[in-house]
Amino acid sequence: MPVKNLLAPFRTLAPFFRANIWSLVVGLTCLLLVDLLQLLIPLVIRKAIDLLTTGMASEASLLKLGGTIMAIALAIALCRYTWRHLIFGHSRKVEEALRSKIFSHVQTLSVYFFQKYRTGDLMARAINDINAVRMATGMGLVALTDGLILGLAAIGFMISINYRLALIALIPAPVVVIITRVLTRRMATGFENVQRQFSELTERVREGLAGIWVLKAFNREAWQFEKVKAEGQLYVNHNLNLAKTMALFFPVMSVFTNAGLVIAIWLGGRKVIFGQITTGDFVAFTSYLNLLTWPMMAMGWVTNLIQRATAAMNRINALLEERPKIKSPPHPVRLNGVAGKIEITGLTVRYSEQGHPVLKDLHLKIEPRQTFALVGRVGCGKTTLLMAMVRLLDVPPATVFVDGTDIVKTDLRQLRRAIGFVPQQSQLFSDTIRNNILMGRSHISEEQLRRALSIARIVDEIDQLEEGLDTIVGERGATLSGGQRQRIALARGIVENPPILILDDALSMVDMETENEIMAELLHIRKNKTTIIVSHRTTTIASADKIAIMAEGKIIDTGQHRALLERNELYKNLYEQRMYSEELQRIQIDD
Repeated sequence: MPVKNLLAPFRTLAPFFRANIWSLVVGLTCLLLVDLLQLLIPLVIRKAIDLLTTGMASEASLLKLGGTIMAIALAIALCRYTWRHLIFGHSRKVEEALRSKIFSHVQTLSVYFFQKYRTGDLMARAINDINAVRMATGMGLVALTDGLILGLAAIGFMISINYRLALIALIPAPVVVIITRVLTRRMATGFENVQRQFSELTERVREGLAGIWVLKAFNREAWQFEKVKAEGQLYVNHNLNLAKTMALFFPVMSVFTNAGLVIAIWLGGRKVIFGQITTGDFVAFTSYLNLLTWPMMAMGWVTNLIQRATAAMNRINALLEERPKIKSPPHPVRLNGVAGKIEITGLTVRYSEQGHPVLKDLHLKIEPRQTFALVGRVGCGKTTLLMAMVRLLDVPPATVFVDGTDIVKTDLRQLRRAIGFVPQQSQLFSDTIRNNILMGRSHISEEQLRRALSIARIVDEIDQLEEGLDTIVGERGATLSGGQRQRIALARGIVENPPILILDDALSMVDMETENEIMAELLHIRKNKTTIIVSHRTTTIASADKIAIMAEGKIIDTGQHRALLERNELYKNLYEQRMYSEELQRIQIDD
């Protein structure tokens, strides 16, 4: 692979290198000083050997030469500490900046993106791939600089001692280059396979841990274990195939570099015998040839690191090249003083371009300050419609309007700030209850927070906890009941009392009596604001100012509760079914 193509994926890292430019300059300067100082040591040894072989050595001269070597060693130690701190520190900064860039970018992407990429794959790119990049920008940069400078300088010194001997000793070098090219191509394929399989393994483990309750409930731990074990075995197989290539690489390099040493000893020894070079020259020459062994090995290591990092950067760049399907326009229309009117005209939504439409030519009008309920069988499109209102799903232009403004033309942040959305799934983070509700909104007062908790009928339960609002809820709120999670999620949605509030079956795990209390108070404080409700509770539905019935992605009827009971058979059936279900629940509770 041409060097230009090999390094092209690393252009993404250019801003990070510019940010750390002075650390790199100082670090590389110290690295070059280390190389220079290492090249001086054979010269000192040569002088000592020549003094000894000619009988001109004295205790003072040998002590002076020994002190020179010690001074060089101390200088090498100081410079080596400096470059390791600065260059390896740079690689850690690149790692942190790249991970932040990936996470920040992924957060801007639309829901459709997360249907394309699995969580385990994203985790692998943010951990394993970035680690490969860190190694290349740290140790890889060191080995590349070290190998080139130290190698070329060592060759220069060898030529200065005896150019004929140097040229003969370097005969194996072209063979090493050819072998390197062949083996690195195999390693590039191996690295890609390893990193791809690591993504599969990560996803399988994540899936097993996320679904641990289901696995335990069905006693299927062994089944999931076998799936993880199979992915793990494939990962091992790919690594072993790569290891075979790498295991061949370094010994072959070592054989050919040592072949040069054999030539140097044979021919160089003869030149010493015939007086063509001094014993000191011979020792210095072999020292430089030994120094050359590391650059040859270093270049092989650099090749490995760059191949691995190139495969990683290609995967990372593919992620960074993804563009959000849903974004604010360049010049958004501002929503000022949202009254809460929502109008939908001819809305059709698909989850994929070729997919079956979930919403079909849907028309709906919700007046400001209205409590509006959506009713329909499971799968009729209620959640999809609510997500379209918040523009979590892409909608065509001129189909969804808030206060007469096309939401496609509005700023996404401003739109979503005006709408409180409490979805079916109560997603809590592994953090305190307080932080799960506030989510970084520092402008919310303690009074507002406790008021929201009071409306959600969760404040007393939280106060009974040892840490109160500062209690850590665990991953996905695992330490709480389903009803508690839903009420905390409700408090999160209502704490700012937004102009528009959407409740998508947000209290399905709460008992009927508590839900009735919550909804009664909530609708009372929101009598001058728009509230949209999806619920399976009859009292909640009946309390709405207006009800819309959905079927097969369309609104088939709208009206008030009593009128719909009289004229719409579907609404009547749904209402009666839910009444019977609630009555059974009451009987079970009484028993």
